[in-house]
Amino acid sequence: MEKAAHPRSASRPPAARRRSVPLRIAAALGTLGTLLALMLAGAAPASAHATLDSTDPSQNSVVATAPPAVTLTFSEAVSLSSDSVRVLDPAGKAVDTGNPAHADGKGNTARVGLSSGLANGTYTVAWRAVSEDSHPVGGAFTFSIGAPSDTSVSTTALQGAKADGLVAALYGTGRTVAYAAFALLAGVAAFVLVCWPAGAARRPVQRLLMTGWTALLASTVAVLMLRGPYERGSGVGQALDLSLVRATLDERIGTALAARLLLLAAAGIFLSLLVGQLGQPPKPVATAGPGSGSGSDTDADAEPHDDDTEAAELHELEQRAAARPQREARIGLGVAGLVLAVALSATWVGADHASVGIQVWLALPFGILHLIAMALWLGGLASLLVALREGVGAEVVDRFSRIAFGSVAVLAVTGVYQSWRGLGSWSALTGTEYGKLLLVKTGCVVVMLGVAWISRSWLARLRSAPAEAAEVERAEVPEPVGAVAHGEDPVRRAQLERQRAAARTAGRERGLTPTRAGLRRSVLVEALVAVAVLVVTTMLTNSPPGRVAGEVKAAGNAAPAAGASAAAPQTEPGRTVELKLPYDTKGRTPNAKGTATVTLNPARTGPNEVKLALDGADGKPVDVPEVQLAFTLPDRDLGPLPVALTAEGTGRWSGTTQLPLAGTWVVSVQIRSSDIDQTTPTQQFKIG
Repeated sequence: MEKAAHPRSASRPPAARRRSVPLRIAAALGTLGTLLALMLAGAAPASAHATLDSTDPSQNSVVATAPPAVTLTFSEAVSLSSDSVRVLDPAGKAVDTGNPAHADGKGNTARVGLSSGLANGTYTVAWRAVSEDSHPVGGAFTFSIGAPSDTSVSTTALQGAKADGLVAALYGTGRTVAYAAFALLAGVAAFVLVCWPAGAARRPVQRLLMTGWTALLASTVAVLMLRGPYERGSGVGQALDLSLVRATLDERIGTALAARLLLLAAAGIFLSLLVGQLGQPPKPVATAGPGSGSGSDTDADAEPHDDDTEAAELHELEQRAAARPQREARIGLGVAGLVLAVALSATWVGADHASVGIQVWLALPFGILHLIAMALWLGGLASLLVALREGVGAEVVDRFSRIAFGSVAVLAVTGVYQSWRGLGSWSALTGTEYGKLLLVKTGCVVVMLGVAWISRSWLARLRSAPAEAAEVERAEVPEPVGAVAHGEDPVRRAQLERQRAAARTAGRERGLTPTRAGLRRSVLVEALVAVAVLVVTTMLTNSPPGRVAGEVKAAGNAAPAAGASAAAPQTEPGRTVELKLPYDTKGRTPNAKGTATVTLNPARTGPNEVKLALDGADGKPVDVPEVQLAFTLPDRDLGPLPVALTAEGTGRWSGTTQLPLAGTWVVSVQIRSSDIDQTTPTQQFKIG
């Protein structure tokens, strides 16, 4: 029957069909890996979400008299701590009054007072805050009173925005595990309630539920402990500092994490009820089949027939009555589970991109729907892997297939809206890190849909084979005859254990028919790609939306005009330093390889004029879609100090920068020659 239904597969030898499955799997994974490599090759490290729009006094400016305070204005509201803004004099002494606050009650500002009687010279402002979408931001800039001067600040005084490498890795891992654990917990519970109630009694399903709950609990605690060191750029040893934990709990993300822990306590009770109510074996219903009396009396016509009809109706009523308690329990548990899923989703959405920006009223519910649909799809895949191993029938797979289709539809609608809201323009799709990661995520989802289409073809084969479509009954595990008492022959005891193990797996092996095994392999590949989706999703939440990045770039281009007169450097003949930085973005365009030439004048502490020239391999000027120039003083933890560049022709830019300290500086030039090809050459040079 199968050969008639599938002539194409029947014409191929079984060995060829077995070889083609790994080849298709390898091709799908190879495509995914290539896509990830291409898209992530040009992605820079994640940056902060709130940006510094302006300062008073202005960056690199020279003021005639000492200001009474320093005010910072950001692109969105920020949270401040007691040391969020530090001001240091040329000798490295703190001259601020401490305890910065919001200027005039505006949440997107930070103001700290200055001591009176400040002398002339260059002052350094180091700042750190937490943006409204829970991401830490920080940086430093300088201004001068009277005239610029040499300055010296301590390493511990300047707190950069960059987190410790180990802390950042652990924090990112914790967030990824939390997403995966939520998908597992909510998806498996929904699969049991809607598709396979009998699965609540199976140990593998119970292990999936407990794994999701435990992993979400552990990852939430880890993120809560690591949040303080992550914000302040300190080491992992500060994770146990209770003062940092207390400060985290006062922030929006801390409140969300605390609420998640409380909800997980309720989720533990929900799981116990789920397994307790649905995991019980069904009560047997007494059968009163037709002809249970005298089956040999063929003379009786009307009366026995009426008796058989009444018995069948009575049996149906008994079955409905027996199934009613479980049906009511499923409805009640379904409502409770939905409430818990929405509440848990809100602990992410309420402290991330959806909570700030435009149309928050619409972004919040769409974010919750996006997370729940993701959990139904990805968590359901994990459940389906176990269910196929346990020998479920085709009707269970059909139910999940309908749920997965609805989840994908919700993901598509909410994903398109979130993409529009986060990008703001088509150019941000390839010109920002957020856009590139969004392309990677879209590619992964497309691969998942392709594998899901293969899974549907396997499901069609399963439906066309009635012998395989039926659910495989669980095999009873009989106690081997001749069991020995404890302490007797160990060889005999080992033999009995092997017999028990073989009996326990007998039902599973009967359930893994060739069609079921093919469907399970396809679902497994789909689940592996889902892991990549979760990783990229975590990276997206740590990246500034393209709309914000575009506003920051526009503000940066406008900054030179606003402060040009205040910090114009005085060039001096004969004091120009020229730095040549060879670069190669590994692209195929003519501008992918060449030399970046950076010149500084007068190449000493204070304001400097900067010129940048890009020449191709043939020595001719080349233009690139994006170029960024910055200076860093690693020994003093100062920088990177970006330079606002003004184009002066093909491959030529100019700008100004303030180098406040003497030492070995590092200049970095980030060059993007195409949408995906990028490199950042660096070179050291000395000042003073």
